[in-house]
Amino acid sequence: MSSAVTQGIRVQVRSAYRPDRSEPGKYLFTYTVKIANDGEAAARLVARHWIVTDANGELEEVAGEGVVGHQPYLTAGEEFEYTSFCILETPHGSMHGTYRMVRDDGSSFDAEIAPFPLVVPGALN
Repeated sequence: MSSAVTQGIRVQVRSAYRPDRSEPGKYLFTYTVKIANDGEAAARLVARHWIVTDANGELEEVAGEGVVGHQPYLTAGEEFEYTSFCILETPHGSMHGTYRMVRDDGSSFDAEIAPFPLVVPGALN
C-alpha cells in the first residue's frame, strides 16, 4: 500500500493483479484508493492526473475530471473510497500522480498519490 498526506488530505492506494481478466501482453490490475480529510478545512477533488509506467519504462499519462464519475467533497474527518483499473503490456509497473483539490475559499493544491506497484505475483523473483 502507498500513502501520502498533502495539506491534510491523506491518499492511500492498494493494488491487485486480476489473472481472471488478463492474458500475456495484457495484464489487468485493480487499485483501490481511499481519500481522507485528516485536516480541518473542507476540499473537493476536481481532477486527477496519473502517471503509469510499465516494465519497459514506457509512460502513460491519464488526466481528467474527478474520479469514477464523482468529484467528492470531503469535510473534516470524511473519506471517499473507489476502485478502478489499468492494463499494462508488461507483468509489472507502477503508478503515481496527484488529485487537484479545491478549498471553499477557492484556493487549490495537488494532493500527492505516492507511487505504488503493479506486479503479477512471481514476476519479480
